[in-house]
Amino acid sequence: MASKAAASNSMSFNAVQPAPDEPQQLSLLQGFPASSRTATGPPLAASLPVARVLIESSLPHLDRPFDYSVPAELDDAATPGVRVKVKFSGQELSGYILERTADSDAGHDLVPLHKVVSSVAVLTPGLQELAGRVAARYAGTVSDVLRVAIPPRVVKVEKEIAAGEPPAPQSAPGPETGSLPPSPAPGRGWVDYRNGSAFLRHLNAGGSPRAALSALQGFGPHGWPRLIAEAVAAVRQSGRGAVVVLPDYRDLDRVQAALEELLPAGDIARLTADDGQTPRYRSYLRVLNGTAGVAVGTRSAAYAPVRNLGLVVCWDDGDDLHIEQRSPYAHTREVLLLRAEQDAAACLLAGHTRSTEAQRLVEAGWAMPVEAERSVVRRTVPRVLNTADSFEQERDPLARIARLPGAAWRTAKEGLERGPVLVQVARSGYAPSLVCDTCREPARCQSCQGPLAIAGASGSSAVPQCRWCSTPAPAWRCSHCNNTRLRRGATGVLRTAEELGRAFPGKAVVTSSGDHVKATVPDTGSLVVATVGAEPVAAGGYAAALLLDGDSLLRRENLRAGEDAVRRWFNAAALVRPATEGGIVVITADDTAAVGALLRWDASGYAQRELALRTELLLPPAVRVASVTGGRTAVGHFTSSVTALLAAEGVVLRVAGPAPLLPGQQPAAGKTAANAASEDVRNLLFIPYSQAGIVTRLLRSVKAASAAKRTDDPVQLRLDGVDVL
Repeated sequence: MASKAAASNSMSFNAVQPAPDEPQQLSLLQGFPASSRTATGPPLAASLPVARVLIESSLPHLDRPFDYSVPAELDDAATPGVRVKVKFSGQELSGYILERTADSDAGHDLVPLHKVVSSVAVLTPGLQELAGRVAARYAGTVSDVLRVAIPPRVVKVEKEIAAGEPPAPQSAPGPETGSLPPSPAPGRGWVDYRNGSAFLRHLNAGGSPRAALSALQGFGPHGWPRLIAEAVAAVRQSGRGAVVVLPDYRDLDRVQAALEELLPAGDIARLTADDGQTPRYRSYLRVLNGTAGVAVGTRSAAYAPVRNLGLVVCWDDGDDLHIEQRSPYAHTREVLLLRAEQDAAACLLAGHTRSTEAQRLVEAGWAMPVEAERSVVRRTVPRVLNTADSFEQERDPLARIARLPGAAWRTAKEGLERGPVLVQVARSGYAPSLVCDTCREPARCQSCQGPLAIAGASGSSAVPQCRWCSTPAPAWRCSHCNNTRLRRGATGVLRTAEELGRAFPGKAVVTSSGDHVKATVPDTGSLVVATVGAEPVAAGGYAAALLLDGDSLLRRENLRAGEDAVRRWFNAAALVRPATEGGIVVITADDTAAVGALLRWDASGYAQRELALRTELLLPPAVRVASVTGGRTAVGHFTSSVTALLAAEGVVLRVAGPAPLLPGQQPAAGKTAANAASEDVRNLLFIPYSQAGIVTRLLRSVKAASAAKRTDDPVQLRLDGVDVL
């Protein structure tokens, strides 16, 4: 099996080869394995004397295996999957052995392996195949994928294992001992969802169903962490493993606690870089050797080498924290989908809302929807009130322009008598943005067109400065109406907390934003002011919630502004008690389709509407999109090379651009041709799914060829980036 997987990957790695007419004395940066030519060497291994090594390098043209000879002294240690050191063009580089073979097709003598770094085979055949699939989908390199997937080596942990000390914790049997506790009966949560009980039964029977769960509650014993834990317990009872990926450490802590209520603590491995290298590597080895059958963590946990994988779970796949910030910028959801297909495992995409990508899978029949009946929704979710509707406008004519309308103030006052009240604001800081006092146009920096802001709670004499380049703007003048007066365009979390503290004297005010995000708050009468995504959890639920700055969220210049606003509103509203217990949510935003989805508690309906509109306009996720970013000349050459190769294959793509990278960036008067060529721009290539395979393959080839020739400056290539539109 290992040889087959490695051979399959090697075929894809060798897609980029040096041209026949290139000189044979190429350097390391030009991608020829000059380090593998030597006439003499130590005695070789008697069996399978050739090791195929994947070198750790981000250079695209080195994304293929290189053959090295295996000295006899390293024969036992040089097994597939171990870390090694090799000589390459006069340098010592790290790498992984993909496979051992009897001969090589290099056509020359091979350089011997320099060193086996560790005897632990951290790269499994399954992970090797998955890394190749991810790299192919995102037109990246396998080495970059493995850098995310495999944690850095910690010698201390390996010595503990070599000395016979089991990886901590060891308070439970492994997944292959057959001594796991019986699977609990489906709780109230899954029973209340259409298709929920069937999904669990299918998992427990060893099946591989695929579902998109629209969870209702975000707190309490029947909240979404319990639902995920029950699904994992069901698949563990069938003798298979599970991978659960969460956006951040707060969600991770909650799901881990829910899992430990149903499974032994030793069967759960926590994988997150926030815990540090040693705990992360120890957990990785526990999963690798089968001591733990459940891997739960953040982005990198999607690659955990769980044995006999039966279920992959992604919570809130619309959260941008699921996007890897390093090349190839893979999304957790897509990694898990590839893994579910590779291992024939079940898949659960869960959230309070449904992303348009998940909706596309539902409409295609790939996943089944798991939703609650309307009667269950009505008794589970809070009442939602919009201050912009006609009834509230008649009662409070100033509600549309007030920062805290009368209905919101009354709701907060009444809610504080019953428990904590959540106040969600759009931005952190004090006054994070400024606008013209006359025309309300955003105030922009004259140097870089960045937004102007006042850093703290300063008076009117404070000098605004750019949030991008920090340039002060003491003599700002509006480019639209020539006015010189500024006003605060948005109120941050700190100023909101200050104002609410004055409005409700004697009540505690708690803030959660930026670097001071709180995970939980007590069930006492206090005002909890949080930025979007930083809302703490109250064990008994919030008595009420005020969702401020709704129009500000919807006005963001992004294709997903509405979808993201709905997701953030639902995530906050799900933390509020049911309407039957007095829970109420007040949103201050204009009457739009996004607000209507919250009022009706119909996230799936909104996702269906959004997907239909984007399908009509041929925008993601109805199509895939590739962004090429860099200097104007380099981007132009890269795009023309790709389109020419595609034309030869009979493929014509829709290309948008080049557009300046910074909003509002305009070529300066008298700019030289050289400066214009170096200006950062971006091209967008819209790719139909039916042609995605050939397009990504050619994008990968052109990127590797450009890196090898070094005729242009490098460009950044990203596929399916959610922030480019």
